[in-house]
Amino acid sequence: MGVWNEQADRLNAAQRAAAEHDAAGPLLIIAGAGTGKTTTLAHRVARLIVGGADPRRILLLTFSRRAAAEMTRAAERIVGQAVRASGLRWSGTFHAIANRLLRLHAEDVALDPSFTVLDRSDSADLLDLLRHERALSKTATRFPRKGTCLAIYSHVVNSQRSIEETLERAFPWCSNWADELRQLFAAYVAAKQKRHLLDYDDLLLYWFHLMGAPTLAGRVRERFDHVLVDEYQDTNALQAGILLGLKPDGAGLTAVGDDAQSIYAFRAASVRNILDFPRQFEPPATVVTLEQNYRSTEPILSACNAVIDQAPERFTKTLFSGRRSEERPALVTVEDEACQVDYVVERVLAHREAGIALKRQAVLMRTAHHGDQLEVELGRRNIPFVKFGGLKFLEAAHVKDAVCVLRWAENPRDQLAAFRVLQLLPGVGPGHAERAFTHLEAQAFDLTALARLRPPSGAAADWPGLCALMSALRATGTDWQGQIGMVRRWYQPHLERRYEAAHVRAGDLEQLEQIAAGYPSRERFLSELTLDPPSACGDEAGPPHLDEDYLILSTIHSAKGQEWDAVFVLNVADGCIPSDMATNRPEEIEEERRLLYVAMTRARDHLHLIHPLRFFVRQQHRHGDAHVFTPRSRFLPEPILSRFTQGSFGRRHPADDGQTSPVRSVDVGAKLRAMWG
Repeated sequence: MGVWNEQADRLNAAQRAAAEHDAAGPLLIIAGAGTGKTTTLAHRVARLIVGGADPRRILLLTFSRRAAAEMTRAAERIVGQAVRASGLRWSGTFHAIANRLLRLHAEDVALDPSFTVLDRSDSADLLDLLRHERALSKTATRFPRKGTCLAIYSHVVNSQRSIEETLERAFPWCSNWADELRQLFAAYVAAKQKRHLLDYDDLLLYWFHLMGAPTLAGRVRERFDHVLVDEYQDTNALQAGILLGLKPDGAGLTAVGDDAQSIYAFRAASVRNILDFPRQFEPPATVVTLEQNYRSTEPILSACNAVIDQAPERFTKTLFSGRRSEERPALVTVEDEACQVDYVVERVLAHREAGIALKRQAVLMRTAHHGDQLEVELGRRNIPFVKFGGLKFLEAAHVKDAVCVLRWAENPRDQLAAFRVLQLLPGVGPGHAERAFTHLEAQAFDLTALARLRPPSGAAADWPGLCALMSALRATGTDWQGQIGMVRRWYQPHLERRYEAAHVRAGDLEQLEQIAAGYPSRERFLSELTLDPPSACGDEAGPPHLDEDYLILSTIHSAKGQEWDAVFVLNVADGCIPSDMATNRPEEIEEERRLLYVAMTRARDHLHLIHPLRFFVRQQHRHGDAHVFTPRSRFLPEPILSRFTQGSFGRRHPADDGQTSPVRSVDVGAKLRAMWG
């Protein structure tokens, strides 16, 4: 315990209380923004291990692989060899842990252990195929596109609501299609089951039902003495049900989160999960609140506290900081969106001259298009910027080609992967691919049977190579570590034939091979890559960024978990924050309040909230002057304005010239009457 006491001395009183809480009962840690949540959770894991807990029987659930890795490394640093020897073997995202458990308990839930996991784009493509088969893409009135269909399906599954309620709450324009969507989703489920495929939502759904069967749930519970979950405010109904199934009495359960940062209802996350957590157990869970903020200055925190204090239901906390400052956040009223752009650019450059690098400054917005005018002006003034987002690694065509070869070898029933691989060959179209797959199905999906199929003439030269590759990949004696090399050698001529800049794309496949070297099996590699793909690839490689600095532009949702020295929040006006699309129900308005709070708590030293008085109506003539006036956001009422330095910024309107005495008077009225006399 000496090592632990030395490390624990670095924690504040609330953090230490959370880390040392008696593991016999459930614990909820309400971790305010910037209060050292990751440090606290890592120390709690370390404290459990120092107290005798087996690291192999600790389950740590996070919302990103990076977060899990950071906490694992932090725990290792705290307790050293005690955890390194055996390691936190069950640390990862909900979806990654679900994938591992379902492989182990596949027969218990009537799954083939060789199932493959569809990424989002493949799921959308399968839904699109089914839409076409049912002629839903040719309806007289607008039927949802594939991406919207997938979003609706995902929302229904994760919220555990009916289609009708989901459509009413989140997709009202689709409300007339409830019956057709239900039939489409039934066909989607049947198609996945026939092909031994699971999508992201299925991973949670199968785990949820596994925990709903008492005997089977007991077998899963036997694996874990302690369960810790991060970002609990972002969990959905399935995830909350899984956790209660793992620890029905709460013993050994720790949840960490902040109800004030619950902003993902569009993904079916529910703030009720964290608000109701303590009362779900008897006796109720212990609540420890972290309030000491290590990020922002006191004036910024005072303004943030004032905004969130208006929430009608919340865990009470008051963030405080030892970082003193005389500078209050700025609440600036500007004439219109063009003036807003001028203000942001002027202040960004001023901060830069004062020593704050561009990359330490961020412009946050409710919706991505709110930054359109700013992007144009930044380009005009040669100010480099980066906007969060981009093409995912697995969405690059050449990477997906190679991965689909492995997916088809892992699961010969994976029709989507099979169709993509078959159509890589010249002369093979959808019709030939369909016939090949039908032949394979008649041969019980024995991939060696491909060699007995006569290919179209255009593919005759390449067909033997594909057959040999698939047979070798499927053979049990083929070493996993050499398989991507086999795929790369087979794929190289097709890569050069199908794509430009083949040498750049080949580099991505080399990376793929290096990544694969860290995984023990093909199944584990495919699952992890699908569930947590890298975010960039050679498919979008362009001119190098030669600037040493760049401004950050981001939506508020994408900015969560980040911090910058200076933060600008655009369009702090009713209709934007809160969005006019999110004011139907009180719970929607409250999420919008939390969204503003999240944006404000990203700032360390300087915070600018900008309120344009006038918004020009979109989709009018480019010289049109139609506009609307908007009030300041309702989340900034009069009583809290003292927390801000208020100011205005806009164009100067010249005064009228002084009037001079007329040389001679003109009776204009008489002239007008004469027009009609």
